Amino acid sequence: MMELTRLVQSAVSESSWWERQGIDCTILASAFLSLPAGFLLLGFSQPLLFALGVILMGTAHAVITVKGTHLASHGALSESRDWAEFWAMFFIEVCGSFTAEAGIQAHVKIHHAHTNIIGLGDSSTWRIPFLPRFIYLFLAPLAVPVITPLVALGLLKDQSPGGALRTVCMIALGIYSQYWLLLHISGFQCPSSALLCMLLCRALFSLPYIHVNIFQHIGLSMFSPNHRPKRIYQMTHGVLNLPRNPLLDWTFGHSLISCHVEHHLFPFLSDNMCLKVKPMVSKFLREKRLPYQEDTYLSRLHLFFNRYQELMVFAPPITDLVGIQ
Repeated sequence: MMELTRLVQSAVSESSWWERQGIDCTILASAFLSLPAGFLLLGFSQPLLFALGVILMGTAHAVITVKGTHLASHGALSESRDWAEFWAMFFIEVCGSFTAEAGIQAHVKIHHAHTNIIGLGDSSTWRIPFLPRFIYLFLAPLAVPVITPLVALGLLKDQSPGGALRTVCMIALGIYSQYWLLLHISGFQCPSSALLCMLLCRALFSLPYIHVNIFQHIGLSMFSPNHRPKRIYQMTHGVLNLPRNPLLDWTFGHSLISCHVEHHLFPFLSDNMCLKVKPMVSKFLREKRLPYQEDTYLSRLHLFFNRYQELMVFAPPITDLVGIQ
């Protein structure tokens, strides 16, 4: 791990700011700049223009709330600690309707630190065992825009009064801003229609979002909290890359799609830097005869649909890697 870390750190130090943060910041900025066009298109009565508005608004929302919140949670948008904290609050709370404190705790400090450790970082939060597989995979994810702020409110009891008040204000600001713009820019006359349109746009990428979250970890090697492997074994056996996909790479970011192995090994890297070091990491792991796991989206969907009970209802079996270290 130290040998690979030196190679990656060398590549990072030789990269420009544009490569480290600039490209990803530009993609996020382009999503914000597309919002006015989205609001205007949603004001048209013609079905084609309205549908185009939904697609534009939904795509921009996915870029901001998935790619933006993910990079912000890791502090990958800025090398300044103060700016990193600001972007985390802005993207996670205002845009993502979740609490930054709980989001960072769950994703960075638990999921990344304990990837595929049973009961800790095993993606168990996405398991809803009482749901049939079709509903879980294809219908339940559409409720994510509603569930997310409700879960955030339920987590406020663990925050300080000041932090909880800030979170409520930031979430309310983000939701009300979009609602107000739909009424006054898009021209919705009925409040319920504006809310339904907002939920439709926010749910546009919910299915692939949930799919990606489970495809890249569940079904791979799982480890016991008491007998966990070294970090490089844990990440190479418990993380999987999906192939390059222009749509998902743009909306979710390389670190969540085609460079997820690189992201788990080096979570401080931006999406573009994960893509840059990908050839180096894959070559290194294969030379060391470590797994570099890759599979297609449809292959993983087929696997989960056919083995839903085993993978999503019951806990996957623990894999013992201690002996090979």
